[in-house]
Amino acid sequence: MSNYQIFTDSSCDLTKEMIEKYNLLVMQLEVIIDDKPPVLNKDVDIKEFYEQLKDGANAKTAAVTLGFFEENMRAVLEAGDDILYLGFSSGLSTTYYNGAMMMKELREEFPERKLYDIDTLCASVGQGLLVYYAATLKEAGATIEEVKSKVEAVMANIHHQVTVDDLFFLQRGGRLNAATAIVGSVLKVKPIIDVNAEGKLETVGKVRGRKNALKELVDRMKTNASLEELNFVFISHSACLEDAQYVEKLVKEAYPSTEVFISDIGPVIGAHTGPGAIALCYHGNVVKGN
Repeated sequence: MSNYQIFTDSSCDLTKEMIEKYNLLVMQLEVIIDDKPPVLNKDVDIKEFYEQLKDGANAKTAAVTLGFFEENMRAVLEAGDDILYLGFSSGLSTTYYNGAMMMKELREEFPERKLYDIDTLCASVGQGLLVYYAATLKEAGATIEEVKSKVEAVMANIHHQVTVDDLFFLQRGGRLNAATAIVGSVLKVKPIIDVNAEGKLETVGKVRGRKNALKELVDRMKTNASLEELNFVFISHSACLEDAQYVEKLVKEAYPSTEVFISDIGPVIGAHTGPGAIALCYHGNVVKGN
């Protein structure tokens, strides 16, 4: 049985420790702040990044380039290993398409190697949850085909419950119109957002008040969580660790035996949510969108 490497991209928002532990190969999206030269995601100081956003900086992101994919994937293939790539939702970025396109080219050049790609239709730690699941399966001895099959079997049931604190970042990114953002801010209305079956952001609820919004994330989880096979939950946050820990507390009260991981929302997602976003991701008993 040949060895294989798990590729993903930097929108997965897994911690550095987790990436190193499972030897994940993370392809880097680029971050552009106020039209300055692009910076690779991994080279962005996350604390400084959110301070800049609070001070009015404009942040944009760019997909992983074909060249970056080729350089890293070619090195793995030339070393005699196969590749499983779990990519950022095609509903939110062209990154997955770039990776899949490069893999198609490399299959012709390396016909003896196995190259599999999965459009996770997830973002941030929803994507990270699937990557983590794949990594644990690999560590347990699963073949590349077994990992691919198991990930594809659960990905439609990965739920993202997300709330943001500042509606103007969603408005600036085209997710809300200006009037809704203004009214919502005045009334302290917080949206509850999900990543739908097409891998796109969708507002699924509205709650008044930050604390109520955080509770709503867990309340929604309680209605459809299924943690028998994937007994772990991921929480990500943009410069609001205390709120993430509060959500963790609520999750642990409801599911004491469930492992909870907390990480930063990186600049790829944070550029669109702004500071104060919280995402709670888990495996559910219903297909998302139903």
